[in-house]
Amino acid sequence: MTIPNLFYSFRARLLFLLAVLLVATLGVQYYLNREAEGRFAQVLAEQEQALSAGFALAVKSLSSTVYLAELQKQSGDPLLERQAGRVINILVVDEKGQIDDSLDPKYQPQFKEDGTTQYLNISSVPLPKLVNAGQPLGDIRQLLPAPPVSARPRTGEPRAFLFPINVVNEQNEKTINYIIVVLGSANPPNGESPSRSLWPTLIVLLVATLIASMSLWRFTRPIKDLSEAARRVAAGDFDFRVPAAARRDEMGVLAANFNEMTTRLTRTRELETRLNQAERSAVVGRLASAIAHEIRNPLNYINLTLDHMRSTLAPEDDTKRQLFARLTEQLKKEVARINTRITEFLKYTRPAKLNLQPLDLRATVTDALSIVEVQAAESGIETRVEQSGTLPTVAGDAESLRSVFTNLIINGMQAMESGAGGRLTIRLSNGQGHARVEIVDTGRGIAPENISQIFEPYFSTKETGTGLGLAIMKKAVEDHGGAISVSSAPGEGTTFTVELPTEERSEVRG
Repeated sequence: MTIPNLFYSFRARLLFLLAVLLVATLGVQYYLNREAEGRFAQVLAEQEQALSAGFALAVKSLSSTVYLAELQKQSGDPLLERQAGRVINILVVDEKGQIDDSLDPKYQPQFKEDGTTQYLNISSVPLPKLVNAGQPLGDIRQLLPAPPVSARPRTGEPRAFLFPINVVNEQNEKTINYIIVVLGSANPPNGESPSRSLWPTLIVLLVATLIASMSLWRFTRPIKDLSEAARRVAAGDFDFRVPAAARRDEMGVLAANFNEMTTRLTRTRELETRLNQAERSAVVGRLASAIAHEIRNPLNYINLTLDHMRSTLAPEDDTKRQLFARLTEQLKKEVARINTRITEFLKYTRPAKLNLQPLDLRATVTDALSIVEVQAAESGIETRVEQSGTLPTVAGDAESLRSVFTNLIINGMQAMESGAGGRLTIRLSNGQGHARVEIVDTGRGIAPENISQIFEPYFSTKETGTGLGLAIMKKAVEDHGGAISVSSAPGEGTTFTVELPTEERSEVRG
């Protein structure tokens, strides 16, 4: 697969999207972790500085007669300020547990009026967790108020650090003093707690999940469309097309193949329908030919017998002879009508044999109109031919098309009530690759429920009609490669439109 095709691959784009989301999530999380590490490292550094400053201040107080509170004021170190929240207290305790000095004045030795000094014991001072660094603490552990011991303190929580110091007293004796530095709780800058760093991570994960969900929804939408298309095609709807065929990934290829399959199924179904119709027409044609042969022989015999009877067996009496002549004439008309119906039936069922020649369509239409001009004038019907632009030459069978136009003109005249007048207009125009003939009448029109059946065989709105007239005309037009349609509204007239291919288009098609 080439790189351009790989870019349009559904799987490649999906994997690329997931990789981008993963890298973005890890990158943001790495950045947030680095920021958090920096903030907490700052907290640890400040606590270490405070512890060092507190320890140095306590060591200084051991060789000084000034109490810690005064030494702290003299040093001016902001880390030792109680309001800074770093060093809460510094205690100097002897090996007996007496507090010799304290940063908090309430734990400092108190001088009585009798000149004696009152010392507080370390057991009376509340202390946080004691950090055990592994140094020997001696008996001081027994004197402390049993605070919890933490080997691994958490960042920022209150704690107490205990340091043993060897000191030489005034009698040049070595003693052990203990320095206790109490650190208060220290939050990250701006009051941020460690748990707050989880919120950006959660937001990033939610955004990444949302983007992935939307992308997957978009990527998998064609699958839903294909499922819907398969359901509709299974139900017989071969006109539905999957809209994702314009995509350039695998889904687009699948949708395009599905649409192509549906198109081929449509063509196959149309071919099957035409084949079935052709088979039925062939069967009906053979049956019609046999029936017509069997019927026409007796009809010919009846017709000849009637002629013989009229010429040789007419009564002598004038009254009876006239009645005899009228009855035989009616019988001959009925025989002729039956023969006409058989001819129409055969025309519809038999394949057309057309003699296609270059044809002047206006001359053909004018010729068909001339047959009914006298009848139209007697009925008060105005007839006229209108032409728009130059009319192209069509390739057609003159007799077949003259019959089509004559029947359409006669139908239009019959749609207008006798004696009521009306207008019959034939419009000729040049379409794109075809010539158009419109036969417009101002008759009673066709009911909407009959429009869709008007060209079907054996459908007729006339009591004496066979329903083959328009079906035969439609077949004749389609045999020329054309099309016929109708538009009508009750009381507003009817328009039959015949479209025939031009001579040039017929040559290309042939």
